[in-house]
Amino acid sequence: MRQLFTQITAFHPLTEQAIKSLEDCITKIEVNKNDFLTTEGKKCTHLYFLEHGALRGYYNLDGKEVTHWFAFENDFVTSFHGFITNEPCVENIQLLEHGIVWAIEKNKLEALYDQHPDLERLVRIVYEKYYIRLEERYVNAQFKTATQLYDDLMKHMPHILQRVPLGHIASYLGLSQETLSRIRGKH
Repeated sequence: MRQLFTQITAFHPLTEQAIKSLEDCITKIEVNKNDFLTTEGKKCTHLYFLEHGALRGYYNLDGKEVTHWFAFENDFVTSFHGFITNEPCVENIQLLEHGIVWAIEKNKLEALYDQHPDLERLVRIVYEKYYIRLEERYVNAQFKTATQLYDDLMKHMPHILQRVPLGHIASYLGLSQETLSRIRGKH
């Protein structure tokens, strides 16, 4: 478990007391490929830390799956809108590989905020990183060419081609599989 907290505290340092309190509230979960952490229409009551594995967040739009984001080792994940608002999720979070996640219930996490301001700050930083990632994704989709989007993806997630099906990558980039194949062929 120490390795887990080494990774978590890379986001923001935590006191030993906060770590101990967090240890008492988190649960280790092994999840299989294709399992879901949450699905649309259900409430998302947990924040997860992905220790091992790969997953994606996606929406269903007119019968088509639209991949919105990917997560890999050492990422915090949840359906952020549903988690924050307590409303049913509008997205699905699916494992792309066998994985290990650590989960904490929202009510337990919020109870720890009053006792450990450093933990509240950690979660705020996680929210900020998620927001920045969303804004970058939006701006990139508006102003970059398909080739530039692919190049950025390879720069930031070079391992993605070995771990994620091309159809999901194409969906994430807003491209057809054929267009993605043409771009890959030119590289």
